Amino acid sequence: MLFLDINDTDFDTRFAAILTRGEETSLQVTEVVQGIIKDIRSSGDDALLEYTNRFDRLGLADAAGLEISSAEIEAAMAAVPADDLAALQLAVERVARFHEKQKQQTWLSTEESDILLGQKVTPLNRVGIYVPGGKASYPSSVIMNAVPAKVAGVKEIIMVCPTPGNEINPAVLAAAKLAGVDRIFRVGGAQAVAALAYGTASIPKVDKITGPGNIYVATAKQLVFGQVGIDMIAGPSEILVINDGSGNPAHIAADLLSQAEHDELASSILITTDRGFGEKVVAEVERQLALLSRESIARASWDKFGAVIVAGSIEEAAAFSNRIAPEHLELAVADPFGLLPLIDNAGAIFMGHWTPEAAGDYLAGPNHTLPTGGTARFFSPLSVDDFVKKSSIISFSEQGLKRLGSRIVQIAGLEGLEAHARSVSLRLEDGK
Repeated sequence: MLFLDINDTDFDTRFAAILTRGEETSLQVTEVVQGIIKDIRSSGDDALLEYTNRFDRLGLADAAGLEISSAEIEAAMAAVPADDLAALQLAVERVARFHEKQKQQTWLSTEESDILLGQKVTPLNRVGIYVPGGKASYPSSVIMNAVPAKVAGVKEIIMVCPTPGNEINPAVLAAAKLAGVDRIFRVGGAQAVAALAYGTASIPKVDKITGPGNIYVATAKQLVFGQVGIDMIAGPSEILVINDGSGNPAHIAADLLSQAEHDELASSILITTDRGFGEKVVAEVERQLALLSRESIARASWDKFGAVIVAGSIEEAAAFSNRIAPEHLELAVADPFGLLPLIDNAGAIFMGHWTPEAAGDYLAGPNHTLPTGGTARFFSPLSVDDFVKKSSIISFSEQGLKRLGSRIVQIAGLEGLEAHARSVSLRLEDGK
């Protein structure tokens, strides 16, 4: 863990390791993933079955066993305590309500009497959502990916989720049922991404793939992009907390560890204007680490990629945050709304001392699938927009083309595209 002053002369050098963590995909990983994609494209279900049996130790006899049956889903629903189902249902409802506000409708403009312009909004036909399994098994990931697709009007949602040793968290299947997933397959890794992108006899080809995964999944999504759409290339999770010396150090420590427990590459950073407060947070982190069942993971993350930074002013802290463009940004200050105008780059912004990042992970409403690794500079959270496509609508009347046609011909001439110009000028001549 680093404890730094933002104005230290060696700050950038010492902080660089945190910024570049997980940045490199080794050539070996890329070659392995390319081989898997090639096998799925050429051998379909046979390759998918072989990889699934090998990596997840399933022993399935044929590809029919790759799909999780409705009976298995109903059994999972029955296995989840009623109070847990109620919590998941509340999350589905709140996430749906938030994403309903993002919906856009087809529109037409008649501002010009002789030209009609507009935009047609059409839901994607079929999407695939990837849900991690095994060590990382999160029903919240199901909700955050499936619900906006459902709200957008996607016709079919296909979910893939690895089940190592044939084990799956029943809450994951229950969340899928509550969120409106249509079909679920017990496959994961690069082979699942390839199957969704190219289709097999069992798994239908989709238009877009969303959802987080390990380095093999992320690499596969990158390689199939263009064949299908993807949401983003997600890297290790991260949190940045801006603090002005107010609040409870124990709360801030818990928030930092909420990301550190994800995996060893997660990054947890506090930037504060109060050195003494930062020292108290460090002590609290050490105390709370010993209480975690995932202590070894959280400690590895904190030791290698944790940081407490002392800034000279809250404005300096905000400028640093914009440079980092964090996935999760907590404004743990006395006046978070006063600080908000200074924030340009962040995946999600959590306001004040009573809004821990975990609230957004589960049921606040906004999506928790967020840009990582500084990509919040140009990417946004997963939304309804990710599950629709937009087509421009253009309709000229004869009068409209006559009114603007000479300018169209003029611009085509600037580009030396004679056929473009002629497609307009011939109409203008015919209309005389």
